[in-house]
Amino acid sequence: MKTLKKSAKQLVNDARARIVEIETIDAMHLANQENTVLVDIREAGEREKSGTIPGSVHCPRAFLEFAVDPSSPLHKPELAEDKRYIVYCASGMRSALAVASLQNMGFDAAHLKEGFGGYAKSGGVTESV
Repeated sequence: MKTLKKSAKQLVNDARARIVEIETIDAMHLANQENTVLVDIREAGEREKSGTIPGSVHCPRAFLEFAVDPSSPLHKPELAEDKRYIVYCASGMRSALAVASLQNMGFDAAHLKEGFGGYAKSGGVTESV
């Protein structure tokens, strides 16, 4: 078995140490602001099973860096504006890694600390996909 220099958990912890984490209650207030874009990086099956935050942009984690890059053929114009991006996944681990990557690219990005699961449990508005 290969010995890892860092585990996935360590990578997430490293990312969390240098990114902005948004609490669920704050995300509920920020969700409707004009200068904020919520980005759901969960896979399509996850969204179909549990729903999503209304108005969020869907971009699976695997394509995020390409979707925000205007020179990429996978570019999504709604992910290249001069706005603040709040990224979320199911529990807040993938989104921490994603935000670290977005910050490396120069984006104003934060992640939903407790993920979509925490948001939904706290009474955040959701919708079916």
